[in-house]
Amino acid sequence: MNNTRRKFIQGVSAAALLPLLPAKAWAAAAAGATDTQATIHRILTCNIRVALDEDEAKGVGWSARKDICLKIIKQQQPDIVGFQEVLKPQAEDIRKYFDKYALFGFDGPEMDANPTGYHGIAKNPIMYARHRYELLAGGTYWLSETPLVAGSKSWDTARARHANWVRLREHKTGKELRIINLHLDHISGEAKIQQAKMVVQESSQYQLGLPQLLTGDFNTRFDSRVFESVRTGGWKDTYEAVHGEGEAGYTGHEFEGEKYEKGPSKGRIDYIWAHGAIQPKASKIIKDAIHGKYPSDHYFVSADVEI
Repeated sequence: MNNTRRKFIQGVSAAALLPLLPAKAWAAAAAGATDTQATIHRILTCNIRVALDEDEAKGVGWSARKDICLKIIKQQQPDIVGFQEVLKPQAEDIRKYFDKYALFGFDGPEMDANPTGYHGIAKNPIMYARHRYELLAGGTYWLSETPLVAGSKSWDTARARHANWVRLREHKTGKELRIINLHLDHISGEAKIQQAKMVVQESSQYQLGLPQLLTGDFNTRFDSRVFESVRTGGWKDTYEAVHGEGEAGYTGHEFEGEKYEKGPSKGRIDYIWAHGAIQPKASKIIKDAIHGKYPSDHYFVSADVEI
């Protein structure tokens, strides 16, 4: 068999296998993906907007947005998602829709005495792909001077705030990474500064090279004092690492998207930070809508990172 015919048959055989591969693998094979591309982890931070009766009355409640929200997240083909503003019915919808993922950090310890409804309290669970990662450890602590007291508040924070974290091991490579997900206070500037310091200090107990990611709604602009401790603690903003330092554009938009006039003055408040042996490769603000309807009052943010 001559070389031309052999190459043709090999090419046909490889093409025949493509439809049998998962979507990500198919795309990688079709593009001739390198080993480096195969090691990319896609991270999302998604403030999905807590389910509110007042939003239902305006036509932007969870019942009207649920399918849009979950579909847009799925279209991104994430490996890991840090959620903010999640109530129990929303957590149940996420689990049902993303049945090949695990959701950590919603169930217990409870944040307040109310088992149902919204009482100024929502949770920040972390979702990860079970086929790619094994859960090694995880936990919750409260962003206060008494971090082991559920629902505790300090520094004039308007609401009890917490951080969830997981430590994962990739099945294929055995590499480990840690993800912390939070939602800082929306009123007290001092609370935001102290809450960020607390997270940086807690994360510093791990090995210096351990890949760590910090996702969340920080309720503050990129040049705020809130991030002084984060930057000096060795964390790098994945968006800045790819696009350069500067205002990236707003992420909170009150369901108005590009029409939100206050957006430019408010700036970006949703971030994905990286620490340790991890390299940001791509990052974007996800501005997708379906039939003119947005999944949340926030744009979501993504980062592709390599360990």
